[in-house]
Amino acid sequence: MSYEKIFEYDLDIMSVIEYGVNMQAMLAGQESVPLHGAQFDVTLAGPIKGRMTGTIRGIDYLRVRADGRRELDLRATIETEDGSRIAFSADGVGTPRDGQPIVDLAVKIDLNTAAAPYAWVNARPAWGAGYANLATGKIHIDAYLH
Repeated sequence: MSYEKIFEYDLDIMSVIEYGVNMQAMLAGQESVPLHGAQFDVTLAGPIKGRMTGTIRGIDYLRVRADGRRELDLRATIETEDGSRIAFSADGVGTPRDGQPIVDLAVKIDLNTAAAPYAWVNARPAWGAGYANLATGKIHIDAYLH
């Protein structure tokens, strides 16, 4: 199987809405995950480059289950340098590295647009891999088609 890298993005965590538990304390292990889990709305923004270049902005509706699994549900808008807009959604998981403020990320990415130059994004999902650095508030993903 061959994979084509179509883009990469680097996001900054802009803000977090917490629902009854402090995200930083919980992810640092200073506070337990509640039995029913926890949710955080994480606002993200940053550049995207590759077959499309521009910016991406959105919200990750992050869920942390009681067993510690981190489930990602990102909804965003890509605005390309030529002014086109592409709807972006990604679902996946985050796996923390032991003793580090790093979470490895694996996502399935769906893109949709009616902008003719980017119609190729509608054909099939992309797959992304990368990491979130909780100490710096930075996220990096490389996305591929196969």
